[in-house]
Amino acid sequence: LEKLLTERIVILDGAMGTMIQGYKLDEAGYRGERFRDFARDLKGNNDLLTLTQPQIIREIHAQYFAAGADVIETNTFNSTRIAQADYAMEHLVHELNLEAAKLARVVADGVEKQDGRPCFVAGALGPTNRTASISPDVNDPGFRNVTFDELVETYTEAIHGLVAGGV
Repeated sequence: LEKLLTERIVILDGAMGTMIQGYKLDEAGYRGERFRDFARDLKGNNDLLTLTQPQIIREIHAQYFAAGADVIETNTFNSTRIAQADYAMEHLVHELNLEAAKLARVVADGVEKQDGRPCFVAGALGPTNRTASISPDVNDPGFRNVTFDELVETYTEAIHGLVAGGV
């Protein structure tokens, strides 16, 4: 990657969420068979599609490579314990990151084998829905709903899965 960056502009893929929206999935589409009876709504948990609709995520990665991307990002923008708490799926964080990295790696390796160009996979780490820099309570400006140590812990957990999966 460093060598390639000295030779030309390297292209990063685009918005995964926007591409997913194009599939117009309903609640059942997000759940898949594995989470058919899960107690919470799952529609909108795009990261879960790595497990329930991997063919869609593979297709999106392949489309970005076909459009000229050199680097694709894993489908893990919200694959942290903090973000997955909205869906009561904190227990899946390692698996989400691991499987998303493996899936993206397979697509990248396939494209590289097919046309000989180097293809890279970057692990995506999005922001959480909590902030350590501002209070969510106007009546208590010193209050924080997450600590720095909690953020380090949640990102470290995600990174371990991503690295194990091949980013």
